[in-house]
Amino acid sequence: MITAVHTLIYSDDPSATRAFLKDVLRWPFVAEPGSGDEGRGSAGDSGSQDPADWLIFTTGPSELGVHPTGAGTSRSQRHHEIALVCDDIDATMAELSGRGAVFTSGPTDMGFGLAAMVAVPGADDILVYEARHVTAYDA
Repeated sequence: MITAVHTLIYSDDPSATRAFLKDVLRWPFVAEPGSGDEGRGSAGDSGSQDPADWLIFTTGPSELGVHPTGAGTSRSQRHHEIALVCDDIDATMAELSGRGAVFTSGPTDMGFGLAAMVAVPGADDILVYEARHVTAYDA
């Protein structure tokens, strides 16, 4: 099942962005060699929430990577992206599909892991992947 949220920052100056995160925010890191509502509710709890309440959800363990932008890279524009990390892509896809999720691709070997895209109603697809890279969320 999903074990973490992996967030990316695409940067025009990855070194400066990484330095800010390390030195200014003082976030812990690992290095890859070479590379308004009041009250609480739980999943499935209808409670007495007003539909207008702004709900903030716990994402669990997470990590943040900084990827370069510009010529010669796979992405040329700055943007933010959400990726969900899991232990076993096949089991995760089966479990989520059983709950009604629709996968629009994958699983595909992306090098950094085995990945699939899951459709999110009303929003863009989200990447779900079984990581093959060193992870920082348990550092």
